[in-house]
Amino acid sequence: MGEGKKGSGGGEKSRGAPPIQEKKGGKAEEGGPAPEDAHKCCGCRFPLLIALLQLLLGVAITAVAFLMVTISPSLLARETPHWAGIILCVVSLLGFLLYCITYVPDERTSMQFIAKLLYFILCTVGLVLSVLVMAFSGHHYAQTNGFSCLEVGDDCVCTLDPHDPIARTFTYAGVSDCGEVTGTLKLYFLLQIALNLTQALVCALGAFVMWKHRYQVFFVGLQIGSPSFQHWQKV
Repeated sequence: MGEGKKGSGGGEKSRGAPPIQEKKGGKAEEGGPAPEDAHKCCGCRFPLLIALLQLLLGVAITAVAFLMVTISPSLLARETPHWAGIILCVVSLLGFLLYCITYVPDERTSMQFIAKLLYFILCTVGLVLSVLVMAFSGHHYAQTNGFSCLEVGDDCVCTLDPHDPIARTFTYAGVSDCGEVTGTLKLYFLLQIALNLTQALVCALGAFVMWKHRYQVFFVGLQIGSPSFQHWQKV
């Protein structure tokens, strides 16, 4: 009799023990849904790769702009878009900051929310600036293709129609060789178009991924008892 009762009690104890798998998975689910990219390599995590591309492209845009200034100091600010490159470098630094505070799709601190909001806004601003630079560079590239230039002292004077006495003229101060305007400067305009097109795509991708993580990913589930029994499902 006594042995039978003991065996029965042991059976009830084994039946009531929680499965080992639930205990093993409870730690991963204890704080909510794990980050989507936890299994990825460090360099592939958002927004590290996008911020790195923004930094490299921003530095390249700024360097090309300063090279354009060395050809002629009379170039306007819209023709030498160093301002766009500097702003995009600031955007990339904010992306690195966002990565350093552990990016997760759902904000858990006010610092994460503010950093993500600023990064989204600055990515959108960077996209607009890149499109604006492409428009200016494309316009000046088209103008340069139709230039007819003449060296006047230390300056280079260009016009679109040399036979029109009232045609608009463009004076590039400090340019003794007009070939730098019709050749080198035109190449720099084309390079700015290519760099800013790539930068616009990168900024659009960063803003889209940020928006997608925030508004297209929801975690629903049933919470029973302690946090170790939370079950989350991504929809």
